[in-house]
Amino acid sequence: MNKPDWMMGEPKPDLLGTRLAELRKLLDNKNPEDLATRSGTTYKSIDQVSGQFHTQLWDRNIVLTYPDFVAQDEQTLDELGASSQALLLYYFVTCDGTPASAQWVSFSELPDGRFYNQAYQGYSGGRLAQVFKNDFKALCQVSENLGGKRVYLLGDAAYEFQVLPMVSLLVVTWQGDEEFNSTYQILFDAAVSHHLPTDACAILGSNLTNRLITEMESLNENRH
Repeated sequence: MNKPDWMMGEPKPDLLGTRLAELRKLLDNKNPEDLATRSGTTYKSIDQVSGQFHTQLWDRNIVLTYPDFVAQDEQTLDELGASSQALLLYYFVTCDGTPASAQWVSFSELPDGRFYNQAYQGYSGGRLAQVFKNDFKALCQVSENLGGKRVYLLGDAAYEFQVLPMVSLLVVTWQGDEEFNSTYQILFDAAVSHHLPTDACAILGSNLTNRLITEMESLNENRH
């Protein structure tokens, strides 16, 4: 089995550009109202042949143009970076309207996820363990600063993050003690494979890890 792009680092610009063109080709001639219904987004027509999808990616309001499918920040109208464009296009290509399950699964439970779970855990939960260690309160504060919603009955602390209209991630920690270190995982709603391919889920897990660590670094700077 060939390694997916995310296992080999950031895709080369030419490769990512080719992928974007392929994804846009898959969306050619799709009914925009049907796409909006399946993806949980809002579609507003401009004229008979063009319009805009309005949606959210993390905490940003996004406009996705139709029929060329180019994503822009709704406030600034700046075009999103290629990786964010790809995530949105993967979402629109894959999403079938299946509602969230309210059940959380690990990366290893996603299609083909078990083959790359060790690598995924290394750059997600493993990195969080190195940064947060046993600092339970810091994870809670950082997650709340980033708009995470506290979820109970799982681990010692867990926070849900809404990434796309039908895609949520969960960061969860099991606190250690004098003998065992704390462990961390980033989980997915069990319906996520109806909305994104596994490669894209890996990228989202890495994105959330980076966001949490960056906020922790900012928090530490403000403490000094």
